[in-house]
Amino acid sequence: MYPALVLRRDSGEVVSDEKKRRLSERSEFLRFRRRTFRMKTTPFTEKHIALGAKMHEFAGYNMPIEYSGILDEHLTVCESVGVFDVSHMGEFWVKGPHALEFIQQVTSNNAAVLVPGKVQYTCFPNETGGIVDDLLVYDYGQDKYMLVVNAANIEKDWNWCVSHNQVGAELENSSDHIGQLAIQGPKALATLQKLTPVNLSEIPYYTFKVVEFAGVPEVIISNTGYTGAGGFELYFYPQDALKIWDAIFEAGAEFGIKPIGLGARDTLRLEMGFCLYGNDIDDTTSPLEAGLGWITKFVEGKNFTNRAALEKQKAEGVTRKLVGFEMLDRGIPRHGYSLTDAEGNVIGHVTSGTMSPTRKIGIGMGYVAIGFSKPGTEIYLDNRGRRLKAQVVKPPFRK
Repeated sequence: MYPALVLRRDSGEVVSDEKKRRLSERSEFLRFRRRTFRMKTTPFTEKHIALGAKMHEFAGYNMPIEYSGILDEHLTVCESVGVFDVSHMGEFWVKGPHALEFIQQVTSNNAAVLVPGKVQYTCFPNETGGIVDDLLVYDYGQDKYMLVVNAANIEKDWNWCVSHNQVGAELENSSDHIGQLAIQGPKALATLQKLTPVNLSEIPYYTFKVVEFAGVPEVIISNTGYTGAGGFELYFYPQDALKIWDAIFEAGAEFGIKPIGLGARDTLRLEMGFCLYGNDIDDTTSPLEAGLGWITKFVEGKNFTNRAALEKQKAEGVTRKLVGFEMLDRGIPRHGYSLTDAEGNVIGHVTSGTMSPTRKIGIGMGYVAIGFSKPGTEIYLDNRGRRLKAQVVKPPFRK
């Protein structure tokens, strides 16, 4: 049989269905190439592709979403050790005699308690009651700090810092000049200890050191992470990235070390109840509503952005609260689903949800009216018209 013929009206040319298919495939390929070329890369992008990772755009970067599968990668981190490429994160330096004053003005936590070598979790409050971003502050000593911000917010955060630098602090955006790996899991310490003379067991949680690592000088090794499984995060110059990657995988081979994608990073953080910017916190959510009162310090002399309004909200009490919940009925909560009471009245919405790889039940986080925020309260998930029973619990979901 001859392929069907169609008439192209603009020129009168007769084009076969087969040619149309080839033209369509080429057009789709060219669109893919243009999309790919626009994406940023990390020092490890070619490594991810060579290892067969499923790649996808995230925060403007071509990033690995999964390798062997989210479930396998999740359990690898919980039981052994996995490596995340997080080089897409942003890093800003704040320096000079006004560095601490600047940080105190733009962040919610009290950076004055930091000492050299310590790390602090904090956020940038905005002027309307919400959050610009959450971040880490590294105290380097000698009036020098490093701010680590979310990849999707690098430009937004940088503009915020520059526009709110009223004290003349020295600011430097080094996001394109620093590589970062997170080595997470119970075997992370044993893996990394082979590669540095520094005793890693003497680096407490939320503390860092600048060390020689895998023969590379001036590597930041930080006892931090976003998984709840223990481990370290490394910061280094991009030119040393592949040497460090290869050394880590050789050192961790005996433990079954694996590369881990962003998919498992999300399920791991959700099992711990860690907030994800853009889902659980954003420009419209107060740090007090989000359960981040512990990083919102109203100490004397710290006049940070929107302090007065947040103090007022603390005194009057919030009307909604971010809670964790687990499904009692079979179902998986998804971002944006409504949460209701027993009568079907909407009381809030889901911000994050998944099937817990370790618990084998649906788990989620969401904002609910304050009267439904107490652990043990029964709430309902509106799953496309089906009301499924759930229960408010206090994270973490993975004990």
